[in-house]
Amino acid sequence: MPEPKRLEPQPLCASDELKERGDAVTFDILEFGRSAQAFALRFNGGAVAYVNRCAHVPAEMDWQPGQFWDQERRFIICSVHGALYEPPSGHCVMGPCRGARLHAIELKEEGGQVHWYPSDRIQPPL
Repeated sequence: MPEPKRLEPQPLCASDELKERGDAVTFDILEFGRSAQAFALRFNGGAVAYVNRCAHVPAEMDWQPGQFWDQERRFIICSVHGALYEPPSGHCVMGPCRGARLHAIELKEEGGQVHWYPSDRIQPPL
């Protein structure tokens, strides 16, 4: 059986646009063929990306565009009900969705650039 075709990595931003615990870089995606938004952040030197949708309520989480951090810039916070997510894993550590997790999007940093990888669930917009 042939392996599923992997789509090419999609350019996201220059690495230096993701500031340590700074505002997110947001980007448009198709999730299961529907328009959605995703975001990328830098935490403890690493870049992570997630679909911008709370694990508890299917709503976008940012307070203002690109602002996902709690006051201490330690956790990703949902503006709808205050659920807290660990940045490296997307696991909910406090709130009504405790134990659930955000849907991660694979990133790769190379040569000063950040790219994201489509999957069966997540595709680039048309």
